[in-house]
Amino acid sequence: MIIATWNINGVKARLESALAYLRQHSPDVVCLQEIKSVDEGFPTSAFQDLGYNVETNGQKGFNGVAILSKSPLEDVTRGLPGDELDQHARWIEASVALGDSMVRVVSLYLPNGNPIGTEKFAYKLAWMKRMQARAAALLEDEMPLVLAGDFNVIPENEDAKRPQAWVNDALFQPESRAAWRTLVNLGFTDATRACHPGPGVYTFWDYQAGAFQKDDGIRIDHMLLSSQAADLLRSSGIDRDTRAQEKPSDHVPVWIKLNS
Repeated sequence: MIIATWNINGVKARLESALAYLRQHSPDVVCLQEIKSVDEGFPTSAFQDLGYNVETNGQKGFNGVAILSKSPLEDVTRGLPGDELDQHARWIEASVALGDSMVRVVSLYLPNGNPIGTEKFAYKLAWMKRMQARAAALLEDEMPLVLAGDFNVIPENEDAKRPQAWVNDALFQPESRAAWRTLVNLGFTDATRACHPGPGVYTFWDYQAGAFQKDDGIRIDHMLLSSQAADLLRSSGIDRDTRAQEKPSDHVPVWIKLNS
């Protein structure tokens, strides 16, 4: 089974790119973030025509997450528990068949948090606490679990080409990175790092100042695997060629291959 995650940065603006990617790589499950579409406006039929089941948690104009799957999606849950007043569409989870068992897949879009020192940064940290609580609850089920998405966290210095450029950014703050470590320390494996240790591994390049051409990137799109899922991990990769296409997202797909 191949599971991919991609911050598409507007599904309608990148629809043809997304469909081309699915035709070329044919992942079994795809987690999308920042779809920027209400559920009714999502181009569901275009993905169904390629054989995918579609579940969304959309929002007009910004945010929004989705899961696409060749197999039926079961027990779909929308929204991160813990704050009934939070209306941001940033979380969706579902179960999908993996051989004779099931795997729980989460597509998440963690808040950016900028500028630091504002309510946006406080919201980011509070959201991460809620995520930790939900992840801990899911781990208790002992079902293989994959948390996939745009975490908006640069975990380590080597996850940025120029770490010094990010010292005043919410993605790089000690509090953000500490919250990331707390999550990972629940028992998750960072799939990309398990397969690709060392520098030069990025998933995002800004649109400004020729960042992609200079390979001035950061790694903020992650796939965290529970111990049960990590036992099934065969390989992981980053499809950075999508960033070189016409009108690309500033993020690229990240994927894992699991034994079924």
